[in-house]
Amino acid sequence: MDAELFPRPRTQVAPGAVHVPDWLDPAQQRDLLAACRDWARPPAGLRTVRTPGGGTMTARQVCLGRHWYPYGYARTVVDGDGAPVKPFPAWLGELGRRAVTDALGPGAAQDAAYDIALINFYDAGARMGMHRDSDEKSDAPVVSLSLGDTCVFRFGNTGTRGRPYRDVTLRSGDLFVFGGPSRLAHHGVPRVHPGTAPPRLDLTGRLNITLRVSGFPDAGP
Repeated sequence: MDAELFPRPRTQVAPGAVHVPDWLDPAQQRDLLAACRDWARPPAGLRTVRTPGGGTMTARQVCLGRHWYPYGYARTVVDGDGAPVKPFPAWLGELGRRAVTDALGPGAAQDAAYDIALINFYDAGARMGMHRDSDEKSDAPVVSLSLGDTCVFRFGNTGTRGRPYRDVTLRSGDLFVFGGPSRLAHHGVPRVHPGTAPPRLDLTGRLNITLRVSGFPDAGP
């Protein structure tokens, strides 16, 4: 939606978890989408993630910096084409630090060296079950950026996958940051609203870009 009768306010969803609507302007969204399309091309491109139990995730994924697979990280696409993972660009790390500062305030980024991106593509039928981002060795905040279709983002608690949780509407350009006491909160995407992406973005579906600090001893290029 290009115009709002009542602008959406930034919201603290939980301690350390903040939703900032419209953080990326239309031009920034288009630039980030163009980068995502480049990253999605093979080798080490967009893939279907298979779980240890033999199931598959409905959202497809491409990684930068480190390749995530259930439940760890590698330098190559160990559950795909075996190619080296694409590098994590410095400008994306700077974007992550700026996002944390804007959402949580000065000093919150603490010179965090963002070095991993997980980019998930949701088509109309894709979902993401409740889970925690717990495979990193760092407690730096997770940065989540949305492009394309609107979704319901369910943000829960650190103890269980069930209630209490809160449903947040994320639209194209929105920022969601969670750190501190909410860093290991369960979260997921129970629904995507097809056809709600800004027309000028030229994207069918939803892209979610999550930026993380690995905290691994050998982190770096």
